[in-house]
Amino acid sequence: MGDIYKFQYGEFNNNPDNGGEYPIYGANGIIGGYTEFNAEDSAVIGHMGAYAGYVVWAEGRHFVTYNGTIARPSDDSTDSKFGFYLLSSKNIYRICAGSGQPFVSYEDLNNIDVQVPKVKLEQQKLGVYFTNLDNLITLHQREHISNIIWRCNMLEQVKNTDLFADYYSQWVHMYKEGAIRKVTLDKYLMTQSWLRRLVPELKLCDMTRIAYQQLLNDYAKSHERQTTMDFHHQLKGAILDAVDEGLIDRDPTRKVIIKGKTPTEKKIKYLNQYELHTLLMSLELKDKVGWDWFILLVAKTGMRFSEALALTPKDFDFSHQSLSISKTWDYKGEGGFLPTKNKSSVRKIQIDWQTVVRFSELVKDLPEDKPIFVTKEKVYNSTVNDVLERHCKALNIPVISIHGLRHTHASILLFAGVSIGSVARRLGHASMTTTQKTYLHIIHELESQDVDLVMRSISSLS
Repeated sequence: MGDIYKFQYGEFNNNPDNGGEYPIYGANGIIGGYTEFNAEDSAVIGHMGAYAGYVVWAEGRHFVTYNGTIARPSDDSTDSKFGFYLLSSKNIYRICAGSGQPFVSYEDLNNIDVQVPKVKLEQQKLGVYFTNLDNLITLHQREHISNIIWRCNMLEQVKNTDLFADYYSQWVHMYKEGAIRKVTLDKYLMTQSWLRRLVPELKLCDMTRIAYQQLLNDYAKSHERQTTMDFHHQLKGAILDAVDEGLIDRDPTRKVIIKGKTPTEKKIKYLNQYELHTLLMSLELKDKVGWDWFILLVAKTGMRFSEALALTPKDFDFSHQSLSISKTWDYKGEGGFLPTKNKSSVRKIQIDWQTVVRFSELVKDLPEDKPIFVTKEKVYNSTVNDVLERHCKALNIPVISIHGLRHTHASILLFAGVSIGSVARRLGHASMTTTQKTYLHIIHELESQDVDLVMRSISSLS
């Protein structure tokens, strides 16, 4: 450091403040103004002794007190602003034996090893870069603090005579925005809109068990029981917080009764094994990536649409015949990678050797960390569904969607005798209960087959 910077003490003057125009730099920053200056140009100022470690950048003429150390470039080949970042980022301080005080000497400063670009312009560019970085960090810190203060003030201003719909809107903004996935946030916002419709005049102080039950009953008139249950869960968190804050006297959600319309029978559309084989044989699998390749992979793995879109070449482990699912693609938003639907969705899927051979050749020249199937900024679910629909109609087989291919994959495994637990793990379901509910009609068919098998086994014993 001594080869490129000169170091000198400030003047011996403890309190020179006389209201002058030149800023005085002391041990803790600017401590006043003086009518004289002892530093002509911008410089780096550090402090010795008990105040070692304080490093600032001083613009223009200024006055430095006795415990200050002024650092200036030795010649025109070194940029002074670059030196500020060298000194402020280096661990140049040591503890004096027995004193416990930070201390730095001229010898320490002169002997620091530093790497400096030879070209002054490069030093200036680095100085500008770090200045902008410091400004950005400071800006974010201020925004973060301001946001916390604003939110605290917002809560302090809430009264129990405020509308429940308004409180819920503020609660969602404070606790949910930025903390949950957009698709989940949209559900809370939908609940918020229903509150405006069903209880626009309901105040926090009037939120009793009867009022809450009536709210759920009104919602249940046009929704199925499971949807009403979701509505209840999205409201409960806000209500319990309001109880904790003393805005609602008692928990109105206790012993609530969930009602709802009788669910319409939903039969999942899927292909049987012959129809799936017919579909896969008709795919036009060219040398370059296309939606037919996408259809093949979803049919072979049972992946979700967003999971398949997020696949990159490095997600394939061809030597172990497996595929890693660790992310999804934000096709409903602005694009980019997102976390999986739940923790259980992070998984490895075994793939057959024919798929390994085909895809190892297909992706070998593609960027390892870029999505294989996303070639445009925006990808629509309907685009792939249209391709699949054309194939189905041409083959005279049932028309299904891409999600229907996921159901097809699961149903074929179940009919083949694969356990529900294994199918649940392969699909990335959070629990086997989800798998059982989704494929209940298939399980009933398998149970009927099991009854025949049991009866044949019993009759053979006689």
